[in-house]
Amino acid sequence: MTLVERRAPASAGTAPVVRRVRRRRWLRAVTPLALVAAWEGGAQGGLLDPDKLPPPSAVLKVGWQLSADGTFGAYLLDSVQRAVLGLLIGGLLGLALGAVAGLVRLGDDLVDPSVQMARMLPHLGLVPLLIIWVGIGESLKVTLVALGAFFPIYLNTYAGIRDIDERLVEAARTCGLTALERVRHVVVPGALPSLFLGVRLAFAAGWLSLVVGEQVNGQGGLGFMMMEAREFSQTDVVVLGLVAYALLGLLSDLALRFAERRLLGWRRGLRAT
Repeated sequence: MTLVERRAPASAGTAPVVRRVRRRRWLRAVTPLALVAAWEGGAQGGLLDPDKLPPPSAVLKVGWQLSADGTFGAYLLDSVQRAVLGLLIGGLLGLALGAVAGLVRLGDDLVDPSVQMARMLPHLGLVPLLIIWVGIGESLKVTLVALGAFFPIYLNTYAGIRDIDERLVEAARTCGLTALERVRHVVVPGALPSLFLGVRLAFAAGWLSLVVGEQVNGQGGLGFMMMEAREFSQTDVVVLGLVAYALLGLLSDLALRFAERRLLGWRRGLRAT
């Protein structure tokens, strides 16, 4: 039997799996496309008032016009910069404090009670106080995004570390691993699934916070574009802003899913049948 003949069965068995994966990806797009088609049909058929909810074709048209003159791109870049900066600040702070509280008993006693109390406060409800503290400029918007990202990452980092089986840590200690090696080889892999969940929740909370922040005395950004369009009753521009926020959230979630599959390829959870 030649090498080609020996490999044939393996490739033949792989092809159906690849086809199933591709079919599932297409199936995930069926519902959104159907909703868009129903939206367009309802608007064109007179079931939806175009002044209150313009059809997707009108939103696409105004999006093309704003993109052609560079307006939409400038607003989009402003929003992305604010989101990235806020997510980095809140995410890194949440990761650091969650690790300290999860790994060190003194850190747990000093950090966790205060964070648990603070997370009960709706951070969007702190806008009036934050305006007094940091003003109404860029600092307010970045702070809101950072607050939205901080708590999901802190809580999931803390929970991911505490949910690790203590017997694994004891086994690593018995094998002679140092504290740093135990963190690297046991704690980090064990906490990564929970941490990825926290990052996904942080992205969602961050985009939501940005929507609110950019509508408070905004100077640029998608939220400012929407508020300005509201003043002139440009509903299509308002809907365009909402669609842009939704697509940004979807793209960030897809990027996190891809990173999760690459970094957690060793994990095999329950799959839907």
